[in-house]
Amino acid sequence: MPTPRSTPARGQLPRVVPRSTAPDVAWPAQTLPDPCRVLQASRTQRSEVRRTDGTWVGLSLDVEGRRRPGLSVCTAAESRMLISQASRPVLLAVVDEPLQGVDFWRTDAYRPCVPPLRADAGRALAGNTERWAHRFAQYLADAPDSPLHEGRWLLTHECALLRGRHATVSHAEYWDSMLVEGHPDGYVDWFLHSVSWEVLPLRPMPRADDSRVKAYRKQARDGTLPPVLLWWVSGLDCHLILDGHARLAAAIAESVEPPLLELHRTVPRDDLAARTHEAVTFYEGELARFTRLRAVHGPTVPDGAALAGPQLVRLFDDLSTVRLPTWAWPLPGGVSRWRRIAREVTGGRWPCG
Repeated sequence: MPTPRSTPARGQLPRVVPRSTAPDVAWPAQTLPDPCRVLQASRTQRSEVRRTDGTWVGLSLDVEGRRRPGLSVCTAAESRMLISQASRPVLLAVVDEPLQGVDFWRTDAYRPCVPPLRADAGRALAGNTERWAHRFAQYLADAPDSPLHEGRWLLTHECALLRGRHATVSHAEYWDSMLVEGHPDGYVDWFLHSVSWEVLPLRPMPRADDSRVKAYRKQARDGTLPPVLLWWVSGLDCHLILDGHARLAAAIAESVEPPLLELHRTVPRDDLAARTHEAVTFYEGELARFTRLRAVHGPTVPDGAALAGPQLVRLFDDLSTVRLPTWAWPLPGGVSRWRRIAREVTGGRWPCG
């Protein structure tokens, strides 16, 4: 039966699905396809995702014709990863041998795939996350350097980070603790933050007195702050900030809960039909089993629909929202090329390189 993503056990590496069968895996850096040309050939269809009770969850993004994203994860042997945007290295990462975290080196090469948000747009959308989701979905589809590639994605406001704060902890303290510190190098601690999925900025967080942060602090107080856009990457087992570094800093400065939109892969449309059929078959099998039991033991056996029905509802909801592991592409040249990139980027200052 389909189940939501389970948390990796201690000593188990979070999964990144390698795209080893993709025909574009072996593209060398100098022959990467023109992102704008790839974008022209791609198509993104979005639709509302709601739970069976009608609650709005987010937007489903069905992407076709974009085989390689502009912002992508590449892997090499010895648990090494590279996140690059076009041909620019953005983040180098090494999973440590005890599998308790990730050492990383962050460059200054990341460029947001969302254009600067105008103040009048913020006033017009007035803190409406659902309307912002449509706006961000269009930005992601239009940007040649976003993480979108072929498949089905979910852009949702239901982020596990929003459920992790204890009532006795202030918003400022909680969100500050969830930020991964360190620039240019740092460490994602899986042991200390197991199942809490930290937030890794793709560039240094601005200070509370930064002009951009000051501009957003009033919106944070008024409840009209645009959402922070996160991308969940399974290989790092944390969220990356795609857009909204200053907005998150403003929310922390004002000690308010930041609105979030999380982007992650979810069940493809063709697989969704098969899994739905499996769920319905399971439900029908449960009804038949309870009918047989009632025929033998009488009305003391509970009604099968009362027990299997809620489970079917949960399965349907999970099918629309479940996280799937992040796709990754093998790095041409493997470990030797990864080490060469690390030396060039870090100037030999990073021991993990």
